[in-house]
Amino acid sequence: MGKIFRYLKECKGMVVCIVLLLIIQAYCDLSLPQYMSDIVDVGIQQGGIEHVAPEEMREETFENLCVFLADDDVETVKDAYKKNADGNYELTLKKKDDIEQLDDILGMPMLVMSNMSEQEGMDMDTIKAALASGMMTKEQILQQEDAVREQLGDMSDTIITQKALLVVKAEYEALGWDMGDYQNSYMLRTGGKMVLMSVVMMATAILAGMLASYASAGVGMRLRDRVFKKVVSFSNSEIEQFSTASLITRSTNDIQQIQMVEVMLLRMVVYAPIIGIGGIIKVMGTKTGMSWIIAAAVITIIVVVGLLMKVTLPKFKMMQTLVDRLNLVSREILTGVPVIRAFSREKFEEKRFDGANSDLMKTQLFTSRVMSMMMPVMMMIMNCITVAIVWFGSKGVDFGNMQVGDMMAFITYTMQIVMAFLMITMVSIMLPRAGVAASRIDEVLNTEAGILDPKQPQDDSKNQWKGEVAFEDVAFKYPGADEDAIANISFTAEPGKTTAIIGSTGCGKSTLLNLIPRFYDVSEGKITVDGVDIRDITQHKLRSLIGYVPQKGVLFSGTIASNIGFAGEVSEEKIEEAAKIAQAEEFITQKEDGYESAIAQGGTNVSGGQKQRLSIARAIAKNPKVFLFDDSFSALDYKTDVVLRKALNEKISDATVIIVAQRISTILHADQIIVLEEGKIVGKGTHEELMQSCETYQEIAKSQLSEKELKGGLA
Repeated sequence: MGKIFRYLKECKGMVVCIVLLLIIQAYCDLSLPQYMSDIVDVGIQQGGIEHVAPEEMREETFENLCVFLADDDVETVKDAYKKNADGNYELTLKKKDDIEQLDDILGMPMLVMSNMSEQEGMDMDTIKAALASGMMTKEQILQQEDAVREQLGDMSDTIITQKALLVVKAEYEALGWDMGDYQNSYMLRTGGKMVLMSVVMMATAILAGMLASYASAGVGMRLRDRVFKKVVSFSNSEIEQFSTASLITRSTNDIQQIQMVEVMLLRMVVYAPIIGIGGIIKVMGTKTGMSWIIAAAVITIIVVVGLLMKVTLPKFKMMQTLVDRLNLVSREILTGVPVIRAFSREKFEEKRFDGANSDLMKTQLFTSRVMSMMMPVMMMIMNCITVAIVWFGSKGVDFGNMQVGDMMAFITYTMQIVMAFLMITMVSIMLPRAGVAASRIDEVLNTEAGILDPKQPQDDSKNQWKGEVAFEDVAFKYPGADEDAIANISFTAEPGKTTAIIGSTGCGKSTLLNLIPRFYDVSEGKITVDGVDIRDITQHKLRSLIGYVPQKGVLFSGTIASNIGFAGEVSEEKIEEAAKIAQAEEFITQKEDGYESAIAQGGTNVSGGQKQRLSIARAIAKNPKVFLFDDSFSALDYKTDVVLRKALNEKISDATVIIVAQRISTILHADQIIVLEEGKIVGKGTHEELMQSCETYQEIAKSQLSEKELKGGLA
């Protein structure tokens, strides 16, 4: 969870805006139940009369009311009213708190005044006369108010208010007010506020949703960028540690999981506590005495969610690993379709895929089945809450402790609180899997690349690089291996000369070549370029000196020209010249679009030989100081091989050329041939010298060359 929130730090401003919008949305959402309650209680039941304190009353009523007030309260009431031109008293208070305080003062006096006026022989003139003659005192009237309050008991506040409002309504009618219009005015005014709140809530919800989408999309984009840059910086060791299939899953599926959850976090998880806390505050304000129902519901929900998470979290962790496995199997099968068909292994591979697919399906089914229980349980809890509120609330209404509108508002607030927890619960279904995805992405981002640039790289501003490559007692061991792949390797490859490396399969030829561009770092010894240890040069500078042609030709989607000019800033003339040297010009010009002909992903629309020639042309166009050919001529026919090497020697006469080859015909005229066996040099020299001194080389030569070729060499 913390990791997922941490990704949002880079868009703090947008997150703050979203939170503010959600607060506004929650305020509007929480206001609607109160307006609904007001419409039911005030608008319908009370005829639109909000307060016990009349907005206007006749002078006679004002004076009569003062009879039933304590002396201090009389002064307060007189300060609150002002006589108008019609001789009536108008309320001057504007603040709601002041008016409610006045309601408390006037409620009981109005009730007592109404009750005494209804008694036979007890009109207001009689009461005033009794007070004037001393037959009745003010204290007796106030004592009567206390007696009435005690008689009403727990229902006193509700009944006092309702009775007092009837007195206010009668007063308004006596003033000639149209109570129908008065009620309609209140309903329209309150309904208008509800509509306005709904519009604002809708607008803020839309804006918050848009910003959340932008924020999550930004998080996804930045994560993909960081993961990609990190993976590009990895050496072969780190890539092999994770596997290509896993890195692809982490860069796509895992980041997609996080991006989806980020939207839900910003829209639901952030909103849930705001609406939940707000709902609790509102519920406490209703004074219904049913808060225990909400507490019981929340505790039940937390227990249910906790149990479900405990059961499913391990499975969610397993799920991402199974996705990796499925991707790996799919990738192997799809890339190896020709071999699978050639060996009639379709059924076996189908079973292997079905196994990986079934394992993933079983895990997904388990988590889905467990999580599918969540919604029915939540709905059951919500329905039980509703029944409990209606049951206990109806008793409260019956006893006069609350009004129908209060009960309706309480139900709505309770549903909002429960829905807040339900929103978090819905997100919690995705959180475990997203948490696992975040951990897997962090694992990539926190992995230190094994090959780093030096802290103080060699200053090459004055260097005129020639390209002399020297191995000085080099040994290399693959990570996790017990034995060295190559050991005690020492030789020098000079500019203007060709150094060839030959040996049996698995003897370490490609490994040796991969050490020069620092795809791996040596375990012992050192490799130098013009006397400078390659570990003291930045990787960018080192690789800018090298033209590398891998054993398997790699092309990128684009055009022929973009692939040859892959090194960047290569002119059209250089591209055409490189293609001519690599013997690729003929098949390029035969294509309808020439150098702008499209190359499919992986170069699947060109043959193996054409792919290899384009790879060689790409290295030539770079014009490097050192050429590395990793068995790059194996896909070429003998004639093309000879012509290409001849053109290559003429063009790159001042560069260092290192060739790994299986065919002796490719390296027959090399200036220096290194013979490897089991990772060690067993021979070094020219073809003629090795034919005299190296048994291993002789065996290779005899297996590939005829007697005539052994004696006279190749033309």
